[in-house]
Amino acid sequence: MKHVSNLKFLIAATLCATIVSCNRSSNSGNVDSATGWKINDKQGGFQYNTQFKEQETPPGTAFVEGGTFTMGKVADDPMHDWNNTPTQQHIQSFYMDETEVTNVNYLFYLDYLKNVYPPDDPNYALIYKGALPDTLVWRNRLGYNEMMTENYLRHPGYANYPVVGVSWIQAVEYANWRTDRVAELSLQEAGYIKRDAQYTDVSAESTFSTDTYINAPSQTYGGNAEVLEGGQRRQQTDADGNPINIYANRESGLIPVKYRLPTEAEWEYAALGMSELRQYNVYRGRKKYPWDGQYTRSGKRVNRGDQLANFKQGKGDYGGIAGWSDDGADITAEVKTYEPNDYGLYDMAGNVAEWVADVYRPIVDDEFNDFNYYRGNVYSKNAINEDGTVKIVTVDDIVYDTLSNGKIIARDLPGEIARVPIDEDETYLRTNFSQSDNRNFRDGDKRSSRYYRESFDESEGDKSATSKMYNSPKHSVQIDSVEGTMTREYDQSNSRTSLINDEVRVYKGGSWRDRAYWIDPAQRRYFPQDMATDYIGFRCAVSRVGSKSEDGGKRRN
Repeated sequence: MKHVSNLKFLIAATLCATIVSCNRSSNSGNVDSATGWKINDKQGGFQYNTQFKEQETPPGTAFVEGGTFTMGKVADDPMHDWNNTPTQQHIQSFYMDETEVTNVNYLFYLDYLKNVYPPDDPNYALIYKGALPDTLVWRNRLGYNEMMTENYLRHPGYANYPVVGVSWIQAVEYANWRTDRVAELSLQEAGYIKRDAQYTDVSAESTFSTDTYINAPSQTYGGNAEVLEGGQRRQQTDADGNPINIYANRESGLIPVKYRLPTEAEWEYAALGMSELRQYNVYRGRKKYPWDGQYTRSGKRVNRGDQLANFKQGKGDYGGIAGWSDDGADITAEVKTYEPNDYGLYDMAGNVAEWVADVYRPIVDDEFNDFNYYRGNVYSKNAINEDGTVKIVTVDDIVYDTLSNGKIIARDLPGEIARVPIDEDETYLRTNFSQSDNRNFRDGDKRSSRYYRESFDESEGDKSATSKMYNSPKHSVQIDSVEGTMTREYDQSNSRTSLINDEVRVYKGGSWRDRAYWIDPAQRRYFPQDMATDYIGFRCAVSRVGSKSEDGGKRRN
């Protein structure tokens, strides 16, 4: 009898131990493994999203799993310009817009600016005007294109056509604006801020900026507590009843990663869509276009002979013969007209060429870096007030830049954090970077020019060094601060030897104006970052956080 009692006791003890063990295991995500202290305790303390699973696919984008590829021209180079010789590069995973940014996408942006910064108010007129695409890019001295000049941007018939007439600078500003709108919606849906605040509470003095919300959340929306505390989320309190976790932060996992222009290496990798040629751990062949094969026409029975992209087929041939070998477009085509590549990306060849983030240089310097290659880093940091708080741009603090073509754009908008170049506080004794502006690094600074023997002292700044190595025209625009008149002066020097400087950016992909040669993803050309054309558009990218693949990083053999 005694043995039976002991057996029952052992069974009960074992069950209790199992329950306690299971309970601890289930709560292990809310306990710091290094100290044993609780995370996300109701009393307060360290708060962290321990339930985060995976980054959500950003609106309008497709996932591109990173990897190694051969960047550059793997086919013949009949032009012999050698500005993109093959190099081995590795790209981290990222997301890219399925299509180019369309007219209706951009009009949504313009409508927001018009409502928040009314152009009839002299204080804000230049904000809206600076964001407007240049519709005059359609004009041609010997061609009648007024229909496009007047209708292409705004007419519903062109709603889902790629926006053009947008400079690289304007494309970057659109990406920044898009970041804020996506983050604003995310916080509304999570209950941190008031629903529909963008319609009822936003003005020039009360706006949402992602960076401001992260660094000084109480100053977002101009400090409007009704918006900042008007969400549907149940407020947490500590043991004394004081509110805690009023604002979301990066640790919450709710603030999306920023939209931006893709780098040249990312764009080329995504355009190739090499996954369809992968066999085990090697690529079975080289690709000339975003689709498989060496030809621009389809070989499938159902649409054999049809063009696979929108490009110029020959002199005077922008679309083919009507009703027969017609690619369906003479200027741009509606997005998703042609089949996507293996990543689900449309029009990575033809339609419009696309801005990428990089500053143009003839050589891709893979000797220095072959991981996430990008030329164009200009590092900055938040401006700090004397009291140690971040400096928020007010209506009176807006700074405008006058571009080389005379256009005026706002450098920052009210509600954003002012930025300044990094200084010795960030660069002292560092080995990975030493200055704010790195656009010239190893190509354009004194050490890479023929003047390297003169001095290794870079105190003059990179601009002077670039002017010696890349002797490009320097047009000037002067504004009379009293009368407000603008004087434009063309550089008429006969000694200029290049069009390359620190303000020219790469564009990729070929367009409706280009022959088939240019729709090879390896092709690269450049254009001034403050100018626009009728054949260059853009799409946005978002970096991937966490695992390299969408299956949680599991090994695949």
